[in-house]
Amino acid sequence: MNQTKGGFIENLHKIYGIYAGGFLGFVVFLAILEQLGVPNRVIGYLFVFLTIAVYAFIGILSRTTQLSEYYVAGRQVPPIYNGMATGSDWMSGASFVGMAGSLYLLGYDGLAFVLGWTGGYVLVAVLLAPFLRKFGAYTVPDFLGTRYGGNAARTLGILVLFACSFTYVTAQIYATGIIASRFLGMPFEVAVFVGLLGILVCSMLGGMRAVTWTQVAQYIILIIAYLIPVIWLSTVNYGIPLPQLTYGQALQEIAVLEQQVGITKLHNAPFTDYDPLNFFSLIFCLMLGTAALPHILMRFFTTPSVRDARKSVGWSLFFIFLLYFTAPAYAAFAKLEVLKNVVGQQIASLPRWVDIWGQIGLVKINDANADGILQWAELTINRDVVVLATPEIAGLPYVIAGLVAAGGLAAALSTADGLLLAIANALSHDVYYRMVNPQADSKKRLIVARIILVIVAVFAAWLASTKPSDILSMVAWAFSIAASGLFPALVLGVWWKRTTNAGAVAGMAAGFAVCLIYLLGTRYGGMGLWFGIKNISAGMFGIPAAFLTTVVVSLMTPEPSKEMQDFVDQMRIPKGDVMTDMG
Repeated sequence: MNQTKGGFIENLHKIYGIYAGGFLGFVVFLAILEQLGVPNRVIGYLFVFLTIAVYAFIGILSRTTQLSEYYVAGRQVPPIYNGMATGSDWMSGASFVGMAGSLYLLGYDGLAFVLGWTGGYVLVAVLLAPFLRKFGAYTVPDFLGTRYGGNAARTLGILVLFACSFTYVTAQIYATGIIASRFLGMPFEVAVFVGLLGILVCSMLGGMRAVTWTQVAQYIILIIAYLIPVIWLSTVNYGIPLPQLTYGQALQEIAVLEQQVGITKLHNAPFTDYDPLNFFSLIFCLMLGTAALPHILMRFFTTPSVRDARKSVGWSLFFIFLLYFTAPAYAAFAKLEVLKNVVGQQIASLPRWVDIWGQIGLVKINDANADGILQWAELTINRDVVVLATPEIAGLPYVIAGLVAAGGLAAALSTADGLLLAIANALSHDVYYRMVNPQADSKKRLIVARIILVIVAVFAAWLASTKPSDILSMVAWAFSIAASGLFPALVLGVWWKRTTNAGAVAGMAAGFAVCLIYLLGTRYGGMGLWFGIKNISAGMFGIPAAFLTTVVVSLMTPEPSKEMQDFVDQMRIPKGDVMTDMG
């Protein structure tokens, strides 16, 4: 793929404009096929396989054997497209598939996810992204290894990176499994490996370069897929194609219907499911976790300059805003359709989607009254299928359900690609090249990266097939791990010159250990909650432990050399050339 002047980079607007138009034309074509009587199963296959084929095509065109292209896309990505790729990288299966479902189930309390994730990008822009780009790293452990001198900090950084990224990528493969099992009609345990093939297609071939341009394409699909159903419902119900403005009316209808069907647990006020401590703890952990996620910070290593890194954060927020601003509307319209079209109906004559999702175990009917009429309390819809099932719940054409599936798949694939790259790059660059074989040539390093990527991906797919938890919980765990193990070392490494090597290493170890002990102990070890804080906010204990340990140990050990302190001063100046060449 030619990226020289006058080539691919210079024609991005035209190329992706044609791509977006082509995708919309493809949707219209499938809608015509549906009207002509083509089976739903065929339409589902076309959506899933043809969109993955597009990503594969981009991956093949973007294949590379150059290290700078594989690790940081040659640092040629313009801010608007890096922002779009970051938005796609960010809006994982959790955002696309899980967030509206959480708002559906939790009401106001679900806004903790929106506030935490969005607020985290403010921290990225202000505290880290421009300065890490000025540093000029390939990976987050690269920065830690240079700033804190030696392999101890680098090794701990790799360990934390692996733990949080692996947890996160398992959630994404889980999401692809849900989509593939529903729309391809195969067992979930098989579907996760089918989704895995789509993930590996581009990340293996071209690294960050292929993933970047694929993620731009995936963002276009996911945002179209997310907006169309809810715009449709807003127009049908209220005559205005702006769901962000009309879902207040939907909430009013929901309140009336909830009273009519006898719902006693209402979600029209905050702190119904989360008490104030858990609500704000979750926001805190998600914010700091966002600012420390290695696969997100890696995206800002790909821009041409430090200034462009800062611009990229702004564009990222805009592209993320488009989905996050719509998620509450999606949840409201989904609940309205369930109350209007499902609750109160004869169980024997419920729509086919109830049985299909029930076979996967994500929709359950319990006729407790044995009267054959479905009551609200007798219907259980897993949060992970609310978005995917809403088009079917609302009786929209099946092509819209297929479109939403393609969008969810794009979201999960894009994030999984970024996460697998973060893991593989850290292990191949920071472990193999920096520690094991510094004489390795480019070809050998790329081979190692690709082998590691496949091994990690297959193991994550196996773990996802066991259904360890719901998507949003797994993602929240990953954020707490990243916030506890990486955020203090990164922020203090940039903003406190007095941070010493020993302090950073001790702080990372303490934060990571405390977070894992609380998370695993409360989840699997029968340990009680501390102060009532749920384990999705395990970072509430790991983060303070990391900061406190780092500061105390740094003050007890000799201050860093003058050269390192000058290095930190220079890094905090946004202007100027990149400071290091990590090739």
